[in-house]
Amino acid sequence: MSVLPINLSPHLESNLLLERLEQLGKLPADTDPGPLLELAHHPNPKVRTAAAKNLAKLENPTLLSFLVECALKENNTLARREFVAAIGRLRHPEAIPHLIAFSQDIDPKVVLQAIRGLLCFRQKAEVQDCLQQLRDHPNELIQKAVRAELDKKVGNVKQQQAVKTAAKTKSDHTRSPEWMHNVFVNADVLEVLRHVPDESVHLTFTSPPYYNARDYTIYRSYEEYLQFLVRVFTEVHRITKEGRFFVLNTSPVLVPRMSRQHSSTRYLIPFDIHPRIMQIGFDFIDDIIWVKPEPSAKNRNGGFYQHRKPLGYKANSIVEYVIVYRKHTSKLIDWNIHQYDEETVAASKIREDYEKTNLWRIAPTADPIHPAVFPLELATRIIELYSYRGDLVFDPFAGRGTVGMAALQLQRTYFLTEKDPQYAAYAKELLSTGNLFGGNAVRMMTLEEFVNVKRESMEKER
Repeated sequence: MSVLPINLSPHLESNLLLERLEQLGKLPADTDPGPLLELAHHPNPKVRTAAAKNLAKLENPTLLSFLVECALKENNTLARREFVAAIGRLRHPEAIPHLIAFSQDIDPKVVLQAIRGLLCFRQKAEVQDCLQQLRDHPNELIQKAVRAELDKKVGNVKQQQAVKTAAKTKSDHTRSPEWMHNVFVNADVLEVLRHVPDESVHLTFTSPPYYNARDYTIYRSYEEYLQFLVRVFTEVHRITKEGRFFVLNTSPVLVPRMSRQHSSTRYLIPFDIHPRIMQIGFDFIDDIIWVKPEPSAKNRNGGFYQHRKPLGYKANSIVEYVIVYRKHTSKLIDWNIHQYDEETVAASKIREDYEKTNLWRIAPTADPIHPAVFPLELATRIIELYSYRGDLVFDPFAGRGTVGMAALQLQRTYFLTEKDPQYAAYAKELLSTGNLFGGNAVRMMTLEEFVNVKRESMEKER
């Protein structure tokens, strides 16, 4: 029997024990579990958790009863999770009834580990019955995991066909309709999106119009405004390729008060739209905070600065939210990356230094024509981090075309829509000035022209 390479006496200080437990790599199957068994009862829950992780590496079926006992007695949620995970890693049929019992646990983390262990025996009738009972579990993560597994049955029926078309699917994922490349449509976004094919864009980055804060965005109610965004983002979901990203830049908006006898109203747009976006079928990935220099903020605490009375404080807002979503899929990010050839992956790598936190300090941009633009640097960062060279980037509220400029600079193509003819004309001028990006820098179209281009392209492909 192999002996552990380091001293794991329970009398050692907890931090030292944790350090040593984390240093243990792969352990031989015949490793003496004695020291780890003793640490599974250590008073420090972090040590118990680390001991359970290492016991799992042994995959020793003789430990089943011990692991079940520890899981039942454990009152720390993370340690209990690891003991159940260790039971699953035994991959032993005798563990099935115990895993089924733990699948009824109140702690979702424990249930997920029980499910993970049961999937090794997915063909057994009792396991299928257990999974069916969990299909409508109140926890959303459990629901997702179970339904993804059960839905594989449907997918397996089409597996042979999928294998035959795998090469085509791979190439389709990296490609986009050429007739949409570097196209700017001056029309209502919802009218345009009706004519855009499914899964045709790789990335959407946009900043939607503020609610009733500008002359060009007037809605009868806040709910009407949110419903409009939902309709647009539902179409964005449809035209986004599997597992690709939708990045949304928003911030709270202040609607002026009716008079000095009334209070003003602030709407927390990013928080109100978020659950609706999740319901559409996007998964939340990251929250990035865009921080602007303090002098750029509108002064809201002038009065408080004078009187300093509690309750009267109002903070100057110097941040906006950049929320990153991914179109829901059962596939991991690695699948998306592997769709590209080595040359494209190498050419798209981030060469320079990059921001390692979710706090991005970027100065805002002022414009003489458009009253609300995000800086080119922000668009450049997003496109560089969430797309590959040659990808098609979409902005449904294009304004002066900043996303298009960034896409061209990074050797991507863009597809933009903007309803306002003044902003569209201004964007065309900015995208074409100096012809920096070649003769195909911008193809400005009306809705009718866009529909005709699509029809002609479809006819050529027949």
